[in-house]
Amino acid sequence: MTTTRSTTSYAQLGVVYADQLAVQGVAAGMLTHKWQASDLIAPHSDIDIRVILDQAPDSWWAWNERLATAHHQAVLLDPVHSRLLEHPPGFAFTVSELDQNLVSPAEISTWSLATGNATTLQRWKSRAQMVPWTRADERFYRGILDARIGGRYQLDKDSTDNVHHDLDGYRRHCVAWHYVAPCWFASAALATRTRCPGKSAALNQWHPGELEAHAEEFLGLSAATSDPEPSPTQVLRTAHATVDAVLRRTPHPRSLPETPGTDKAAWTTTAGMLRVRVARWIYYLNPPPETVTGYLIAREEKELGSARNTLSRLADRLSGDDASLVKAMTALLPPGPTTASTLPDLLALWGRHRSVVEDFLSAHST
Repeated sequence: MTTTRSTTSYAQLGVVYADQLAVQGVAAGMLTHKWQASDLIAPHSDIDIRVILDQAPDSWWAWNERLATAHHQAVLLDPVHSRLLEHPPGFAFTVSELDQNLVSPAEISTWSLATGNATTLQRWKSRAQMVPWTRADERFYRGILDARIGGRYQLDKDSTDNVHHDLDGYRRHCVAWHYVAPCWFASAALATRTRCPGKSAALNQWHPGELEAHAEEFLGLSAATSDPEPSPTQVLRTAHATVDAVLRRTPHPRSLPETPGTDKAAWTTTAGMLRVRVARWIYYLNPPPETVTGYLIAREEKELGSARNTLSRLADRLSGDDASLVKAMTALLPPGPTTASTLPDLLALWGRHRSVVEDFLSAHST
């Protein structure tokens, strides 16, 4: 098995996606995707898109319906898109929100341009690197670690349902790029108080002491350059040792004060994630033929839990109408597993309280 890195195919995929959005009337001023080109490993990596709008739509609900249709049509164009375009976009923001520094700098730092103005994106990214390190950064990167360490990463949860070739290669890829590389990325950021642009950058640039040997050994194993190729179980065993070594170089949690403006930024970043939920749910409940989405439905529990935790913290610090709106939105994020039977109920719940959803999603957008 040889794993290739492709910039052209993913670049083309971004253009194809923009075309489908335009057909459905979703006017995106810019599309970005998470991670850098070197982090997208063809044919295994999916592309995680963020939509940047010139202004907020009149109805986020109607916008989501069009977004779901556009995503559905993009996946129908090629069978491999069920993996490469695994899910609808992860966030939606407005240009104004980004210009006003209302989006998490740690999030922006990972973006790459799919379509749009490169100069504008570089301005946002440069500014994100210059913002002082805050408690929100600690929370962002600690969250990446906490989701994986202590036995929380489970290879069997990385579904192969939409993978049709080289299953062992894909499983090795998952161990490397869904487990080790994110931990390395997060630890590098915490150790250097630098918002890393990507996983490859962290692996190549931050390897103090014994970590250099770990990086070389693990990257060789995950690329399966040896003969015979290691099994995914062998790679996972090495991965645990590598992550343990990385954690020994990771500083202990530090107490930092909340900085001015963090509440509004937390609101906007959480709203950006919730703005695309309806599109995801519509797509997951009615996917293209032979596309499996059950594992994606299950992942919604984690996403919604993260949003609920953020909004709960916000509700404790806000007052007046803002606090009431945050509490009302939090009530629309019930805890518990998300399944093919519970997701329609959640979609219906949001539909019954559409005014609350629309008000929350648009509260700070212009």
